[in-house]
Amino acid sequence: MNSRERVIKALNCEEPDQVPFCDVAVDRGLAQKLLKWEGATDIGSSSRTENPYTVEESKAISACLGLDNINYLLRAPTYAHMLTGIDGRTFVGHGMIKTEDDLSMINLPDPYDDALYQEAEEYVANKGDYAVCFVTRIGFFQVVLSLGLEGFCLALYDKPAMVEKMLDMYFDWMAVVAERVCKMGFDVFWTTDDFAHKSGLMFAPQVFEELLVSRYRKVLENVSIPWILHSDGRINDVMDLFIDLGATAFHPIEKGAMDIAAVKKEYGDRVCLLGNVDLNILGAGTPEETDAEVKYLIENVAPGGGYIVTSGNSLASYLKPECVMAMSRAVKKYGRYPIE
Repeated sequence: MNSRERVIKALNCEEPDQVPFCDVAVDRGLAQKLLKWEGATDIGSSSRTENPYTVEESKAISACLGLDNINYLLRAPTYAHMLTGIDGRTFVGHGMIKTEDDLSMINLPDPYDDALYQEAEEYVANKGDYAVCFVTRIGFFQVVLSLGLEGFCLALYDKPAMVEKMLDMYFDWMAVVAERVCKMGFDVFWTTDDFAHKSGLMFAPQVFEELLVSRYRKVLENVSIPWILHSDGRINDVMDLFIDLGATAFHPIEKGAMDIAAVKKEYGDRVCLLGNVDLNILGAGTPEETDAEVKYLIENVAPGGGYIVTSGNSLASYLKPECVMAMSRAVKKYGRYPIE
């Protein structure tokens, strides 16, 4: 069974030959350490709007790590000030959108322009045996970041029409992009729109339903391949809603916010789960602790299928290379089916 077959079988909530190992992003800073690449460390995934790697670079990273996927990233731009941290990793600061007049600065690429998809077509044509994932944001999180979280919450009360106008700009753009890329040969549609804290949703579930459900549905009507929904935080209150919308899988089931073993028991026959090797262990622990973490996850989440090992968020530049490689080895060591 090759990597693509392995991932698709797990996404179908079935048992492949072994537990797949995937991730949504690998920071260039970590890739440089692992593959001995030269050059300046690259920014982290939080601010990316365009793909950071060529398809050959992506395949080299996945081969080094033993990943079963490669990723192509394309996002509509976010209008927020960026802050730079250690190793050049960037973080989103204050949003730039304050009033309705500021909406004029939002300039999204033409989703009907063939040039927008040229590199994506190259990825699909040269994916080899990997599962190739189209990684994007559907549109909600760009609105939150462009307004700033506090500004978004205030605007929901003071300027709801402006919020809805922004949401329509992004979701309408993604509806066109989704239809195009799903016909291109990608295996997975992986969206990264955070909408929860560790304590729960950013706002009440009923607001979520009123504001977002119809917009998500408009985009997802054009998604004809398996859809992985990423959101950090505690998303229990809307998991059934997203399953009804067509979610194939949830990522990363954040540790400290959710218990992935409990989620497996409740939802494991309906959706695939991806996660959630502790970033604290990967960044500050030991290879032995990493091995034990992966062993626990495989023993408690993998039986019956429908499970893919990933980090607890993404493979960030601050993670220890020796722990990341220990994670890769542990998947192969413990992940062969049947798993009791």
